[in-house]
Amino acid sequence: MGFFDKLKNKVTAQTDSVTEKFKEGLTKTRDSFVGQMNELFAQYRNVDEEFFEELEEILIGADTGVSTVMELIDELKQEAKLRNIKQSKNLAPVISEKLAEKLDKTGEDTSLNIQENEMTVILFVGVNGVGKTTTIGKMAHSFKQEGKTVVMAAGDTFRAGAIEQLDVWGERVGVDVIKQQEGSDPAAVMYDAIHSARSKKADVLLCDTAGRLQNKVNLMKELEKVKRVISREIPNAPHEVLLVLDATTGQNAMSQAKTFQEATDVSGIALTKLDGTAKGGIVLAIRNELGIPVKLVGLGEGMDDMQPFDAEHFVYGLFKELVEERTEDNEK
Repeated sequence: MGFFDKLKNKVTAQTDSVTEKFKEGLTKTRDSFVGQMNELFAQYRNVDEEFFEELEEILIGADTGVSTVMELIDELKQEAKLRNIKQSKNLAPVISEKLAEKLDKTGEDTSLNIQENEMTVILFVGVNGVGKTTTIGKMAHSFKQEGKTVVMAAGDTFRAGAIEQLDVWGERVGVDVIKQQEGSDPAAVMYDAIHSARSKKADVLLCDTAGRLQNKVNLMKELEKVKRVISREIPNAPHEVLLVLDATTGQNAMSQAKTFQEATDVSGIALTKLDGTAKGGIVLAIRNELGIPVKLVGLGEGMDDMQPFDAEHFVYGLFKELVEERTEDNEK
């Protein structure tokens, strides 16, 4: 049994709704990618240097990242040689295999660091406009569905309307929002939120932060201060620092990630609007070039469409039709 067959059996044995969400959420990327790949296989029947050059362009065009693509092409050339693959159509399962390896190259756990015996504190960081508040609201809903008591902290006190926006989400999902006036000290909001959440015996505290200050130094200082207050009140907290990135911004998301990596210890990525881009390769670029695990992905507009990232579902959702088409061609 080949790699993709094993992947198919594993993924389809899991929750059908999750498989379907990834399949639907990756529609734009898959349609674009599969279309280009089918043209590539039709144009270049044999595996040669020109085939790899065209494949390289397709992958770079999907925002997979130049250094990641170069590594991938070198590995594919070696595999083609080792497995004696002469026809390009037989390389499709190998491409999916190598992408899966890169997405899960360390075999690390990409699940959220949820505490069992104390309140879990998750800090959300990211620039304005990436869907940070929406992500927090959807995560509050998700935790509530699991039966957890959730509190949200309105720590973005600088952006006009940010507190009200989180308030709307609080009412929508039935979760308390701890807030102060616009322009208040975010660290003071966090202090109040921790004590309020404790009094409510909350399981999870979700903390919003400022998305943009005058410069990187100010941003760094503000985030450091917020984290210092949290860790003083709860040792080892925050348990997650999730950087929210907008998948539709492509390589701009990469530069944002580098800035926030310098500003704070980012433990994972929440990638929003993956369903809105044809360049889903950004997931691979983030994972492979920044070394930060993607932990959450936005696969639609619905309340339940912020999903834990799963490398196998991602690869299967992206390659299912492509590999099956190539398999059918081989059987004819």
